[in-house]
Amino acid sequence: MASRFLLGIAIFMFVANHGYSADPTAYEPVSADNLKVAQTLLGLVHTVEVQKELGVNDTNRRAFETGLREIDAQWWPSRLMDIEPRRKLVSDLEKRLDSHIQQVLGQAAVRRLHQIEYQSQGIRVLARPEIAKRLQFDEKQNRRLNALFAETDRLAAEIDTRKPDEAKQKAVQKARSNETKLVQDMMSNAQLQTLKDILGQKIELATMERIYPLAPELVTSRHDYGGGPVELEKLRGKVVLIHFYAFQCHNCVANFNHYKRWSETLRNRGVEVIGIQTPETSSERDPQKVTAAAKREGFSFPVIMDLENKNWNAWGNTMWPTVYVVDKNGYIRMWWQGELNWDGATGDRKIEELVDRLLKEAE
Repeated sequence: MASRFLLGIAIFMFVANHGYSADPTAYEPVSADNLKVAQTLLGLVHTVEVQKELGVNDTNRRAFETGLREIDAQWWPSRLMDIEPRRKLVSDLEKRLDSHIQQVLGQAAVRRLHQIEYQSQGIRVLARPEIAKRLQFDEKQNRRLNALFAETDRLAAEIDTRKPDEAKQKAVQKARSNETKLVQDMMSNAQLQTLKDILGQKIELATMERIYPLAPELVTSRHDYGGGPVELEKLRGKVVLIHFYAFQCHNCVANFNHYKRWSETLRNRGVEVIGIQTPETSSERDPQKVTAAAKREGFSFPVIMDLENKNWNAWGNTMWPTVYVVDKNGYIRMWWQGELNWDGATGDRKIEELVDRLLKEAE
């Protein structure tokens, strides 16, 4: 997530507690049509490091995460949207996030979050209008900047991710590496000094890991198998492995032994396994048949019958099977789509290695 081309750029300092203004150098979320700049704010605010910087603590965490969860409910499924409507939605959610942090943590936290966002966008932060205006770029500088970024993006667009081309990938890497030097060379000493004057304290971005949302709360039903209602909120303090499956899906069946092994061997270490049966066929919509299949397979973990696809939609799920790893604090840390050992894959080991690390993390 962290850009390798950091300039350590921070947001221009507002007048304290005055919010947004007509000042053209005042902060604005990345516009939906500004494709030169990545929208990184929502990922950043989930990280342990950024939350610490903002002053999230035991006293305000519940209020902070309540608002964050409402934003996540739209942000997480949006990864399935086309880029234009997704960027528009994300821009709107970033505004909501600002308002929420202002209310819960105060204006100083908002300013610090913007500083970290700017740092995370590396050299591309100069393509944000408020930064270009703050640095007083002239028309020639703006043209050079836009041409430089456009050429890098053109090279990147030529890469077919389905057929990796090493030469093209190296060309893009070289272009991105050159961006920082070329932009610095075109800036005057006064602009560089202004840039230094508005820098926020540098934060290490490369080691940030928790960039995904709070896991959506599970929607249970009266047909569920294996015990009473399952609530993620009540499983705080445990690592949770959630798998979406359909009992007639042969790819799902290929993973069953892993789920059973995890449930049997990891439970005593503080790991819970939960199945979510989302139907693909008419038989899988029959609760009795789902229950019979769970018993036949020897499932010792609870299974939620997602007959109306409510969990599937809330999680933005797209494939049977998919496994999600949720940490002790309720945040999604990774997911694996498809068979865990398909064609030599080692998805089970990757998940188990992550679980080992998550069990050592503080709550």
